[in-house]
Amino acid sequence: MKFIELQGELRTEVGKSKSKLARANGSIPCTMYGGEKNLNFTVSEIAFTKVFKTPEVYIVHIQLGKNMHKAIVKDIQFHPVTDRAIHVDFYEIAEDKPFSIKMPVKIVGDSEGVKQGGKLQVKMRKLKVKGLLKDIPSELTVDISSLKIGQSIRIPSLSYDNLIIEESKNAVVCSVNLTRSALRDMQGGSVEEKEEGEGEKKEEE
Repeated sequence: MKFIELQGELRTEVGKSKSKLARANGSIPCTMYGGEKNLNFTVSEIAFTKVFKTPEVYIVHIQLGKNMHKAIVKDIQFHPVTDRAIHVDFYEIAEDKPFSIKMPVKIVGDSEGVKQGGKLQVKMRKLKVKGLLKDIPSELTVDISSLKIGQSIRIPSLSYDNLIIEESKNAVVCSVNLTRSALRDMQGGSVEEKEEGEGEKKEEE
């Protein structure tokens, strides 16, 4: 997985007034769970923007004093009016302990159904998986090469080494649907052409 570094500053005092002051100074109050104890700290709002305003998923290396912590973003609270991040929850991860994370899906291959005029619909842009840090890739590939019109790829048909997919077995990741142009090609002519032909025949009668 890709990683990004953030410099944090431990907070010795917490509370609404202290959090408000931190935001006024361009910082975001944060809490990190999952370690030996919960940690309260702040990070630069500008630096953190690089983490959440991207479709990619990062492991965040957070430097707090002399210690570096590896974590993932678990939750972000946004201001209801300005839409700025006002608080972030991180979850600390360890090399030898599996954890759950949502990773982006990358569609690969040329679908047979799309070549025939079908339309590809991607219903799940991310999948929740569980595994060790060393086994989690930057993205999860889904091969649609053999997908025909009317077919779909569901969770049970996917498999990734040393990872557990934590999604509903009935969930559809992507599908190729029949379009009007594909239907026309399959029928050997458009619906309009057939209707016009029938109309001309009635007029002749």
